[in-house]
Amino acid sequence: MAGIYVHIPFCKSKCTYCDFVSYPDKLCFAESYMACVYREMAMRAPELEGMTFDTLYIGGGTPSVIDEKYIAMLVAAAKKHFKLAENAEITIEMNPGTISAGKISLYEKCGINRFSVGLQSAIDSQLENIGRIHNLKDYLACAKLLKGKNFSADIMIGLKNQSIADIKYSIEVAASSGASHISMYALSPEDGTPIYTDYLNGELPDGDTVAEMYTAGVKKLCALGFERYEVSNFCKKGKQSRHNLNYWKRGNYIGFGVAASSCVNNVRMTNTFDLDEYFKCILSNHFAVVNSEEVDKDGQEEEYIMLSLRTSAGIDLAEFTSLFGCDFTKKYAEALQKTRGYIEVANGFVKIKDEFLFVQNSIIVEYLRLRG
Repeated sequence: MAGIYVHIPFCKSKCTYCDFVSYPDKLCFAESYMACVYREMAMRAPELEGMTFDTLYIGGGTPSVIDEKYIAMLVAAAKKHFKLAENAEITIEMNPGTISAGKISLYEKCGINRFSVGLQSAIDSQLENIGRIHNLKDYLACAKLLKGKNFSADIMIGLKNQSIADIKYSIEVAASSGASHISMYALSPEDGTPIYTDYLNGELPDGDTVAEMYTAGVKKLCALGFERYEVSNFCKKGKQSRHNLNYWKRGNYIGFGVAASSCVNNVRMTNTFDLDEYFKCILSNHFAVVNSEEVDKDGQEEEYIMLSLRTSAGIDLAEFTSLFGCDFTKKYAEALQKTRGYIEVANGFVKIKDEFLFVQNSIIVEYLRLRG
């Protein structure tokens, strides 16, 4: 598998938890920016000739905040310069406060077939507290426009004044509105974001409380017919995000736009995080890459273990042997013994038991210590 990611760094206002590269005050540059993205695609096309891309993901920022004609031109540019699979999954992230029937109609006409909607919470006071520009009414109106279409809803846990009942209600709203995929993420307050002050002041739920919230959320999702396929991702049968699966399986992906990352044939590249520098590079017919490195075999093995153990399937033992030339159960026998209460080895796979997936980092670290 291989995927294309395009970063649209514009938004109406920056959420209090956001540490992504996004600009709430530079929407006037959207046309110039998109022209540069189209040009960057054209510049990259020769080196990627022969590759087939199974997914195209338009993320941000808030891609739905810019004029929909630029999104249509973006999809057309991707189809022009790269070979997209006949059944390619084409996704756009949307904020419910920026959507109209006209936008969704044009998105579909240009080939977008999956929509990722940022609900975050069904409680208006919590949405306001984290700086979202939409409310529950906006989300429900957006979901109504998406009725019968393939769409995902995001939900955050660990918010200020959030209860387990609030989380269950948000899940019920997302499911009943037609979402066939729900991503349930724990808030991670990053230094430098406004919400970090709430964290320092002890106004956010502690780790144990968030774990209880997650467990309750998982039970609610399962009761509603959603299957967990990665620690934060749940879906109805056959509705996994193919784009995200490609990341977790260490597939190739190419990123376009400011701050976009790529990994092709184990070479990682990252574009500049500076918008002016991005413009300068592309308009001068230079790539905007500021960091490039080849991931060695040891690094590939580390990533494979770390990413696979985040999924419900876990590590494919035969695939591991094929990729790295050794028996996982022998090389990591010490870690398997140490984590035996949290790990299941069966049917050719090593996986973290369902009830311990939320604390997977503390389990995975035991395996990373032994690599090499």
